[in-house]
Amino acid sequence: MGTVNAAPEETGGSAEPPDAPDLPRGLALAWGVAASPNRGPRRELSIERIVDAAVELADADGLEGVSMAKVAARLGYTTMSLYRYVTSKDDLLLLMQEQVIGVEPPPAHEPPDWRAELREWAQFTQALLREHSWYLDIPVQGAPLTPNNLQVVDRGLRALRSVPLDQEEKMAVILLASNYARAAAQLQRDLARAVAAAGGHDDVLGGAYEAVLRDLVDGERFPFLRPLVESGAYVGEGAIDDVAFGMERVLDGIAAYIDARANGLPGAGRAFDQPDCDPAAGGAGRAGSLAESDTDLRDAAAVASRYARDPRVKKAAEKRKEAEKRVRELQKAVHEAEKKVREAEKSLRDARKAEGEAAKAAAERDRAS
Repeated sequence: MGTVNAAPEETGGSAEPPDAPDLPRGLALAWGVAASPNRGPRRELSIERIVDAAVELADADGLEGVSMAKVAARLGYTTMSLYRYVTSKDDLLLLMQEQVIGVEPPPAHEPPDWRAELREWAQFTQALLREHSWYLDIPVQGAPLTPNNLQVVDRGLRALRSVPLDQEEKMAVILLASNYARAAAQLQRDLARAVAAAGGHDDVLGGAYEAVLRDLVDGERFPFLRPLVESGAYVGEGAIDDVAFGMERVLDGIAAYIDARANGLPGAGRAFDQPDCDPAAGGAGRAGSLAESDTDLRDAAAVASRYARDPRVKKAAEKRKEAEKRVRELQKAVHEAEKKVREAEKSLRDARKAEGEAAKAAAERDRAS
């Protein structure tokens, strides 16, 4: 388990160094660029000890078991002593998160295997959340900005180092995988809590009501659920690991998208009509209808919105709308053409299959004769 980057000891006052980044106190502590408090008679207290004690309390009693007073009592100090190191509970929570994710994710595969690596990365994320389930109760405040958190992101991107996606697409992929892992961990945590609160009884998961459900869930009212209830799989332990099954389907979807991009198809929700937007050509592949370099068009659009009533602006706007309509019509035509190509390819596969079966039958007749 990694540790929070501690601020170096200083002999001066509590003012921050003149070259320190302009970061909030919690982030500055995480990056080790915040000044330490003045020296006192008892220097055994430190940011690391405070965070360690808070994590221990959270692991034992959940997030509700953590307060500045409880942490201070666990360490044998006054609450005010803690505030000389960590100025707020929000900062403490941030440092607790940083502490528990300071673990090196699984190593890379050589040669690269994006699917195996992304699966292991998501499982690593889920395991961390399962071990420190209180992490799930801390609201997401924004993009990861602390060093250990950013390292987790970096290792997720490492898993995709060999795939033909641009940087934004890779970030979207690891966000998808991590969101699935987080949702799975939360569901497992909540069910475990419910079972524990019920004294471990099976009625929470429905097992105690299986026989009753067989009587209540009739085929007329629940035509599609009824077979599942009859099989016993609705409330029983089935052969499928639901979490693992879901992760594989997420990976299947990502694999299909990667294959589509490798074959030159445009990215989802993007306009790749500009050469510098094609990641296959080394472009950035920015989202939106305007490339990042089209600052003049962006500026013109902003000015046009201010003078929309001007006759010449109105006329130009009508031409622009006509052009947009034409683009949409062509995009629809392309979509229809692609659909016809897929249908023709299917017909070709069927024809080849029929040809092969006919040839096989002819060969069998020859052998029989």
